[in-house]
Amino acid sequence: MTGWIDLSVPVVTGMPVYPGDPEVTVSPALRVPVDGVNVLRLHLGSQSGTHVDAPYHVDDAWPRLDELPLDRFAGRAVVADVRGLPARAPITPALLAPAIDRLRLSPCGILLLATGWSAHWGSDGYPAHPWLTPDAAEALVEAGIRTVAVDALSVDPTPPPGEPVTGWDLPAHRVLCGAGGAVAENLRGLERLVGARDVEVFLFPLRLPGADGAPVRAVARVNSG
Repeated sequence: MTGWIDLSVPVVTGMPVYPGDPEVTVSPALRVPVDGVNVLRLHLGSQSGTHVDAPYHVDDAWPRLDELPLDRFAGRAVVADVRGLPARAPITPALLAPAIDRLRLSPCGILLLATGWSAHWGSDGYPAHPWLTPDAAEALVEAGIRTVAVDALSVDPTPPPGEPVTGWDLPAHRVLCGAGGAVAENLRGLERLVGARDVEVFLFPLRLPGADGAPVRAVARVNSG
């Protein structure tokens, strides 16, 4: 398999968002028959759809989006295949061991965490995704990873429906972001990259000064040879 693969979810009205985040609305603002041009009006949050989190997302003292080096958002990637886990299952260091072994042979800065949970996108089960344990996040940082991208709503557990979001901790975010890293969430199609040995990924966010994060067009390039 070679070529370019889009790893982004479409930005549409009513798309899933993290509990408490702004709802997404996309509607016409201008139309050719009346205004001579087509322009959309967008209402969304910085964490809408496929997006990246800067360290500032979880700590006021940590770097904001525009303070991160661009290499946090692009480069060679290793895919960790953890598909088949049940709802709300922890992703432990043992499950990441094969990916970490590959990192020792061919270091890179980006890990693609393929849980398979993007298959639940838009369903009531999407928030019940597997999640990265803090010690697994620490193992990734020790292996040189600075950006983790996942095909789920969060690298940390998402509160069950009806449970308050306030006070819900984000320990894996804190480990990764505390190391100056970035987190990308709500990717899709990572299963298409499982088994690929030469993968580049591009996660460039909107240029929002001082932001906690921003939507991205996530794209992978699989190279032959």
